[in-house]
Amino acid sequence: MYVGCCGYCVSRPRYYSMFRTVELQETFYELPPEDRLENFRRESPEGFIFNMKAYQGITHDLDSPTWRRSRRKPDESLKNKIGLLRPTRENLELWEEAVRRAKVLGARVVVVQTPPSFGFSEENFRNAMDFFSSAVESGFVIGWEPRGTWADNPHRVGEIVGSYKNLIHVVDPFRARPALVKEVSYFRLHGIGGREVNYSYKYTDEDLRTLCGIVRSVAAESREVYVLFNNISMAQDSRRFVSLCRE
Repeated sequence: MYVGCCGYCVSRPRYYSMFRTVELQETFYELPPEDRLENFRRESPEGFIFNMKAYQGITHDLDSPTWRRSRRKPDESLKNKIGLLRPTRENLELWEEAVRRAKVLGARVVVVQTPPSFGFSEENFRNAMDFFSSAVESGFVIGWEPRGTWADNPHRVGEIVGSYKNLIHVVDPFRARPALVKEVSYFRLHGIGGREVNYSYKYTDEDLRTLCGIVRSVAAESREVYVLFNNISMAQDSRRFVSLCRE
């Protein structure tokens, strides 16, 4: 089991002394220079595992509010050609940009988070199938975290995830279970309450013991389980979680 946080919630040297894995978030908002990622890899201790969140240009429309945190936004002429897992040449070129950075980083899992606006429909189902058919040979595990109405159609998520060996279903385990459990399982903890996220939530000891049980249940089928906290108190909650699991 690898436990960490979505982003460096403390200084990087301190983070490396506390955790064995991280999920980089800046790769979602920008495509950072490769030498920056090479520096992250070089400064990290031996055996440290990087994961990263895929670039929002691949997954989100250009009118998504997430672009407010980006210094560079793609040209509006690309509005119907990129984002939302469109299996277009332009979107797959953005994916290749992300792949290059994942390889520099030595990423184990690249998280592809699709927004609620990319909810379940037959068209989106086909686009996801086509996109992942081109993306899965990238040399790492792709973790798809679908939001919105996909939660009401887990069997269709399972069809997509089951079609490709290196594609897994990423979930918040307090909201859903993976449609399929594979050799690698990946959980992202967004807080309890709210429609899909509640970043201000602080997990109780009872919550974390429940999480231990969930992890134990999937560990019977998965050889690697990643637990990444993504709430305001992520540093404290993740360390408490490890201590409670050890108990």
